[in-house]
Amino acid sequence: MKNKMCFFLLLFTTYANAADEKQLILESKQSIKAFATQLKSQLQQGMKTGGPVNAINVCKNTAEEIAQQVSEKAGWEISRTSLKVRNSNNAPDSWEKMILRQFEQLKSHGESVDNLEFSEIIKSGDETVFRYMKAIPTQGVCLSCHGADMSDEIVKTLHKHYPDDQATGFKLGDIRGAFSITRKLN
Repeated sequence: MKNKMCFFLLLFTTYANAADEKQLILESKQSIKAFATQLKSQLQQGMKTGGPVNAINVCKNTAEEIAQQVSEKAGWEISRTSLKVRNSNNAPDSWEKMILRQFEQLKSHGESVDNLEFSEIIKSGDETVFRYMKAIPTQGVCLSCHGADMSDEIVKTLHKHYPDDQATGFKLGDIRGAFSITRKLN
């Protein structure tokens, strides 16, 4: 009877954790949507008023602010990262690098970038953390500032703001990077 009870508790705990993780994933997707929608709106406005050069300034000056606002509202940390970062503040940690490399492998085997996401609950000592990443596909509009064929004015502006920029040379459909969520659970 004791073994059956232990198995039941393990099964119940696993099910409860899976249900909790599903809710965390749903909340992560909502936070990412809020962040992406606000950033896209600001970038589109910047493009309308001053073209891609202005969009670079908008991204430089507002992306982190939007991420901070959404993070505070959600109660966790949301950010963007990439294997090829533009802003060194967005460099991936070791877990993010591992997931980004897995995304690249999945893409090379035909998986759609739109479907690439990963979540995990990590225990480290006394701390339990939920991690989630969702790939960002390179779209046509991204190529103005992240592609291989950029105007001299864009290259000059990027170099001025980001002298160590690595976030160029992308093609349509590449993995531009990923949204990353970190939430402490205890």
